[in-house]
Amino acid sequence: MAEKVIMPQLGESVTEGTVTKWLVNAGDQVKKYESICEVTTDKVNAEVPCTFSGTISEILVAEGETVSVGAVICYMKLDAEEEAPVNVIAATHIEIPKKQVDAPVQREGKMRFSPAVLNLVQKHNLDPAMIQGTGAEGRITRKDILEIIEGKRQVAATIVQEAKVPAAPPSRPKEYVTEAEKTPVSPDVSSSAIPINTGDQIIPHTAVRKTIANRMLQSKSEVPHASIIVECDVTNLVRYRNEVKEEFMKKEGTNLTYLPFFIRSVVEALKEFPILNSQWTDDHIIIKKAINISIAVATDDALFVPVIKDADQKSILGLAKAADELAKKTREGKLTLEDMTGGTFTVNNTGSFGSILSTPIINIPQVAILSFEAIVKRPIVIDNMIAIRDMMNICLSLDHRVLDGLVCGRFLQSVKKKMESYGPDNRLF
Repeated sequence: MAEKVIMPQLGESVTEGTVTKWLVNAGDQVKKYESICEVTTDKVNAEVPCTFSGTISEILVAEGETVSVGAVICYMKLDAEEEAPVNVIAATHIEIPKKQVDAPVQREGKMRFSPAVLNLVQKHNLDPAMIQGTGAEGRITRKDILEIIEGKRQVAATIVQEAKVPAAPPSRPKEYVTEAEKTPVSPDVSSSAIPINTGDQIIPHTAVRKTIANRMLQSKSEVPHASIIVECDVTNLVRYRNEVKEEFMKKEGTNLTYLPFFIRSVVEALKEFPILNSQWTDDHIIIKKAINISIAVATDDALFVPVIKDADQKSILGLAKAADELAKKTREGKLTLEDMTGGTFTVNNTGSFGSILSTPIINIPQVAILSFEAIVKRPIVIDNMIAIRDMMNICLSLDHRVLDGLVCGRFLQSVKKKMESYGPDNRLF
């Protein structure tokens, strides 16, 4: 008996996944709980285990193909002693009544939507009755909606509410037309119309790259960004770290970077100004009790933001080990859903690759992100005398719906004070 194997829901808000690699072929014998493929979502990379033993009879989804949660990815023939699974993982969905308009797409019963799809439909005033879904049983996926929004697909009539078209202005005599109006305006050029010349390199979008692009676009389009930059004198921190880093490595087996010091300063400042450890919703602002610090970790072709949970309960040593472990898991492609969720504030160590000034994009639904830039020796005037000091910029991007300059300025001054006060009196353990 052939049974369906479906795309599982790897996270509460995940609505689709990309099969990045098949670990089996048609005809292969598979044991219960053995992984059959690797899947990438906007949350995590994961291997999909089989819930019963049998033989792969047919693979339906090619490597690199994105399908909705609940879509059939392959068929299996059960072993004789196996029973068909009672439950399958299906997409979380919301049912809304079907709306009939001109030339609707024919579907039976009610249409089902994931929360992400419903949000896009409502936000862009689209009529789902006019959209042909490509998901299982004609279901509309997030990819379908994005293709329509980006102009890659045409639908008969996608606007639910009719827009009032203003009447054309009356014609004017030729002599009254301004020079600006005579100047021809070049039409907007979509990315799909960009010419490809001989020798150009084409790099297909990966699922991770698409996710990063969508998240950054959403953050910049929905959040009113503002930035504040403060300069820190971290001479004492540099001196202190140089004194203890070799002993720290011998004793703990972990490199003592500047990052745990940065995180510790942020955590202590967040306790003083908890509004920066909050999230915006349409109805209210949520100040989070837990302080979970997201850290930006770059690979050769992507950026991930794993989370150090309960960072306020960790010492410098604890933060160093947590950051090192997450960085290793990121580079090895072993991050789990737990590693990637729950962040309340993001710390970005852009100084590690030489940046001296940056304005980072907020990691929504968080309301702020703080970048620590490169430490550079510069001449500074102290008590009317010139001294060579180790200086560093810290750059805060803030959500102006929630935060204002006064509280953010005070927060940065608190971080600055803590950064400048590190020395032998601070405990590492």
